[in-house]
Amino acid sequence: MKTKMLSNRELSMFCDHMAMILKAGLTPAAGIELMLNDVDTEEGRAILLPIATKCTEGDSFSEAIAASGVFPPYACHMIEIGNTSGKLEEVFESLAFHYNREESIAESIKSAVTYPFMIVAMMIIVIFVLVIKVLPIFNKVFNQLGSELSGFSGGLLKLGTTLTRYSVLFIVIFAVLTVAFLIFTKLPAGKRAFKHFCSKFFLTKRFYEKIASGRFASGMAITMAAGLDTDESLDLVEKLVDNDIIGAKIAMCRSLMEGTETEAPQSFSTALANSGIFTSTYSKMVSIGFSTGSADTVLKKIADSYDADIERSMNHTISTLEPTLVIILSVIVCFILLSVIMPLLGIMSGIS
Repeated sequence: MKTKMLSNRELSMFCDHMAMILKAGLTPAAGIELMLNDVDTEEGRAILLPIATKCTEGDSFSEAIAASGVFPPYACHMIEIGNTSGKLEEVFESLAFHYNREESIAESIKSAVTYPFMIVAMMIIVIFVLVIKVLPIFNKVFNQLGSELSGFSGGLLKLGTTLTRYSVLFIVIFAVLTVAFLIFTKLPAGKRAFKHFCSKFFLTKRFYEKIASGRFASGMAITMAAGLDTDESLDLVEKLVDNDIIGAKIAMCRSLMEGTETEAPQSFSTALANSGIFTSTYSKMVSIGFSTGSADTVLKKIADSYDADIERSMNHTISTLEPTLVIILSVIVCFILLSVIMPLLGIMSGIS
């Protein structure tokens, strides 16, 4: 039986199917029964059967969803809001879009990291082969010619000898690093730790702030479309935004909206601008959206704009990083070979 949380892809598919079922006029409980009859995997039945059972026992649909234990708190809160407000169809459509967006961001980050990592790994293997296997052969040639490797190439030869001598130790270290990498990429705790590090690291800090701002805009669009006021929306979305910097800005926004003894409460759009969650342009767009009664639509467009900006940043990073890594590592390989070949050519010239 599946006990772990559903992935973003699974959540998007479930919410999309539920939105279509509700649009067809079926009740949520009837929709779950329909999905249960169509599912052909034990894992899918293990997810849907407890929900159907809870609905049959008289629990509300939102209670059944929460009791299943495979939906994240944000989805449970939003489904409860939709169930209470009578806008469950709209909520499921918004959640499907939201989790599809989260999956796209995760895939973009994975692509940006995986390919450069593979390039670096392959080039490191090439360098290790040169140091451990090729340089000793050249050293034998030099010894036969009455010379030996010195300088940079000599230092690399000693490094290769050390690596060969303590190969077992280095294999153990490599295995430990591999396990640590798998923990950071597969386990939830590792993912959280890696994300927290990236949100603080100066090279990735701004990028993760953009992701958090986009999530904030998307979450506010969903909650406000469901009929919640700004205070309730902020309470829910604050749990969604997993970024300390944006979280502090959301807290500042709420504080500005509440006001103090010396300062009057500010409107949501003004508090947004002053807290720095959005740029001044986006804050003005939100203000116009509130004045025209289309704040949720404006916020959705802002979330789309952040998505496009994130994708552009990812593509730019990948297009810059890949050739840079290839050039740097190729130069290292060439320098290693030249440090051996040039002295060898000098000896051969002297013999001639």
